[in-house]
Amino acid sequence: MSDANDLAAAFLAEMFMAEQLARARLSRALPKGMQLSHFGVLNLLARLPGERTPAELARAFHVTRGAMTNTLTRLEAQGHIHIRPDWDDGRRKFVSISPAGRLARDEALAGIVPLIAALVAKLGDDQVRAALPVLRALRLALEDALAAGKGKSGKRVRAAKRAASPRTTPALTPRALAPLKGP
Repeated sequence: MSDANDLAAAFLAEMFMAEQLARARLSRALPKGMQLSHFGVLNLLARLPGERTPAELARAFHVTRGAMTNTLTRLEAQGHIHIRPDWDDGRRKFVSISPAGRLARDEALAGIVPLIAALVAKLGDDQVRAALPVLRALRLALEDALAAGKGKSGKRVRAAKRAASPRTTPALTPRALAPLKGP
């Protein structure tokens, strides 16, 4: 293997292991019965005004519509979201967060934020600040590769989907994790 390939392999291994460990740790901090995917949707709905369609949510999280429908069905059964039909187009639905969903999201944040804060304290502010531009550049490069059709199964992502997709990971940005101000 070349030095570039060794570097790529080491980078990939560290990135996947960090992601796996972070998910495992955060999952344990969530309220009973809540999954990270549930938290992500609740957090996005709590942060953005208005309603979203299931298709918009699926694009925001880079998952299939079927996967998002499964998550939304579970959240609706728990009373965390409301799903209503589009009165103008019966084929479409709109999703909004319920008061119970806001409470569940806030409870989840209360468990997650101290973990992240402790990790930042352990690593040090300077080291975390230095890592953020690299992580952001990595995320943007991966989003661009996906949009260019180099991602999942070689399928091309339509320009309309790319334009509608946010340039940030909606559920776990520092701003999104900050508790909401006001009602």
